[in-house]
Amino acid sequence: MRASRLGVRAVALGYLAVLLAVPVGLIFWRTFEHGLAPVWNSITTPAAISAFWLTVEVATIAVPLNAIFGVLAALVIERGHFRGKGALNALIDLPFAVSPVVVGLALILVYGPHTSTGGWLADRGVDVIFAVPGMVIATIFVSLPLVVREVVPVLQEIGDEQEQAAWTLGASRPQTFRRITLPAIRWALAYGVVLTLARALGEYGAVAVVSGNVIDKTQTAPLYVGSAYQNFNQQGAYAVAFALALIAILALVVLNLLRPKEHA
Repeated sequence: MRASRLGVRAVALGYLAVLLAVPVGLIFWRTFEHGLAPVWNSITTPAAISAFWLTVEVATIAVPLNAIFGVLAALVIERGHFRGKGALNALIDLPFAVSPVVVGLALILVYGPHTSTGGWLADRGVDVIFAVPGMVIATIFVSLPLVVREVVPVLQEIGDEQEQAAWTLGASRPQTFRRITLPAIRWALAYGVVLTLARALGEYGAVAVVSGNVIDKTQTAPLYVGSAYQNFNQQGAYAVAFALALIAILALVVLNLLRPKEHA
């Protein structure tokens, strides 16, 4: 029995090592293969800095919006009783099933400059496709389910007895949410936000379709990595890829260090 458990454990660890640890480790090794100076020079070029700032801008808009939507959607799914709740629950998982490239194409069909919606917005000075708004919408779409799927199980676990007691004692719904529901889901929300941030920082497919990938204008850091690698600037691609991976890993590590042990 013990040998069987050890065998399953070895298979799981080996699987993760082959798919995750080795590729990421190779990126880290290739990044610092020639020392720190080339890395610093690569991530401080004007194009790289512009790509980083644009990525931060898109994530700064998309992550809070998805956090707010995620909490509201989780409350509706878990606490609401209405027809079509199952359809809503399934619809939220749509970004998991649809290719990001298809998402980008769909956004062009809706908000493109030659469509009725896109043309109406363009006439009022709002460009969506090949501009920041389209990149934000694409990022929101692909990362939309992450907060919801972290918060819903916690709401199921805690139940609504404390919330009903608060309402019986005269608390309003905003007060009940602020004092009872939010403290109970705060770590699930935080973990969902970190996952959303990681996805927003690393999204490539949908953003590549709607952005146009114009250097210094609509090129995010992941797009910069792809462009640099294709143009034989491997050091620049490795350095920016390392920076993106490091940010995501540090966010996860900090969250797990701050999380109380009873929530781990």
